[in-house]
Amino acid sequence: MDSVTLGQLDLQLLHALHLDGRAPFSRIAEVLGVSDRTAARRFARLRASGAARVTAVVDSRGAGRAEWLVRLRVLPSGAAALAGELARRPDTAWVTVLSSGTEIVFILRVPAGRAAPLAGLTRHPRILGVEAHRLLRHLMERRWFGRTSALTGDQVSALRPSPGGSTGPVALNDLDRRLLPVLAADGRAAYPSLASRVGWSESAVRRRLEELRRSGTLRFDVEVDPVALGFPTQCLIWLSVAPSRLASTARALAADSEAAFVGATTGPHNLLAIAVCRDEDALYPYLSDRIGSLDGVERMETAPITSYAKRVAPPV
Repeated sequence: MDSVTLGQLDLQLLHALHLDGRAPFSRIAEVLGVSDRTAARRFARLRASGAARVTAVVDSRGAGRAEWLVRLRVLPSGAAALAGELARRPDTAWVTVLSSGTEIVFILRVPAGRAAPLAGLTRHPRILGVEAHRLLRHLMERRWFGRTSALTGDQVSALRPSPGGSTGPVALNDLDRRLLPVLAADGRAAYPSLASRVGWSESAVRRRLEELRRSGTLRFDVEVDPVALGFPTQCLIWLSVAPSRLASTARALAADSEAAFVGATTGPHNLLAIAVCRDEDALYPYLSDRIGSLDGVERMETAPITSYAKRVAPPV
C-alpha cells in the first residue's frame, strides 16, 4: 500500500461507505457538505493508493458454504510466496502471515457438509504442518470502531439504508457465480460495467443485486488497512473458554473497542479474536488486564499479524 494520510473528510467518507457501500456519491456528498466531484475524487485517491476499497461479501451460511480456519506451519523463506498463492485462490479469505513468518492463517470456504480439502496443502514443499478447525459462527455484529467513528448521529441516520424486510437466503445461480467475483474486486462497479463483464442485461444485473442484498445473502463492506488509520499493532488471539462462559465472554470481547473480529471455532481453542491497537503498549494491558480478567478464560495464545496477503476481496 502506498503511504497515504487520511484527513477528516476521508474518514467521514469511509464511514459513509460502511453504512452503504453502493450509496451514490451525490447522496454522500450532500450529507458531508461537499461536492459530488470532491467525494468521488477522494475515494478514487483512497482506492488507487490501496488504503481502502469497497467489496461484496457473501454470507457463507446463507450461500450453503462452510468456513474452515486453517493454520499452516511453513518455511520462513517461502511464507510470502505461499501466502500469495493462497490469496489468489477463489475459496480463501483473510490470508495472514504471523509474527515470525513461520505461520500462515487463513479461512477456507467449502460447500457445507464437506471436509476442508487439505490434501494439496499437506504435500506442499513449503508447508511443515497443517491444522484446520471449523469456524462455527461470527460473533461480532458491529464493525471495528476505528473504521466507523467519523460521522455524527444525524449523519449516520441520513446515510443508513432504509431497512427492508429480509426475504431470507437465496440459492446462488449462474448469474451470481459470474457477478459475485466482479463485485468482490470492486463493490462500486457501475451497472453498465457489471452487465458487460457478466454478459447479462443491465436490468437483470440490477434486479438480481437488489434481491441478493434484500435477502441478506450479500452485503457490502469497506476494506481499510488499520495502519492507515493509525492502528499498526494487530494480534490474533486464540482463547480456551469454559463452555458455560463462552457466550458471555464472546459478548464482552465483541463490545471492546480493540476487537476487530470475534468468532467461535472447533478445536483446542473455542474462541478466536483479532485485536487492533495503536501500539504494543496498548496491546499489553488489553491482553493482561482486560482478557486476563474475564471469567472463564482458561488459556490464551497470541501471535502478532505482520501482513495480510488477502482480506476478503481478491488481491489487486
